[in-house]
Amino acid sequence: MLIYKTSVRVRYADTDQMKYVYNGKYFEYFEVGRTEMMRELGLTYKEIEDIGFLMPVLETKITYLSPAFYDELLEIQTIVSELPKVKVHIDHVIKSLDRDVEVVKGYVELAFINTQTMKPTRAPRIFLDAISKYFNNEIQQ
Repeated sequence: MLIYKTSVRVRYADTDQMKYVYNGKYFEYFEVGRTEMMRELGLTYKEIEDIGFLMPVLETKITYLSPAFYDELLEIQTIVSELPKVKVHIDHVIKSLDRDVEVVKGYVELAFINTQTMKPTRAPRIFLDAISKYFNNEIQQ
């Protein structure tokens, strides 16, 4: 299992009229977590695209537990529990570090698409190689 943590400070522009983080911003925070996790693994979305793969979002879910507020420091936990095949399921938990409470939890499922055929394909080797050390050598073919 891979658990990666990064943080983001809530900007004023992220809040709504009620002074809460606008609900749609959490999906952007999820993306920050995924992007930084991949960068930590030594892999970027750009590299995946450069070798001929796209990773469109197929499904998302979010549960709002407590509002987050302007200038709070949020911790984004990004969790991959199993090696991907054609899809990768990534769980996210966002906590307010200032108040020590969970703000939201949810997930995102992404597919791997071959840019030549524009059809779903198995996870590319470069992705599996980057992530496999967290899964006790359960590398798929």
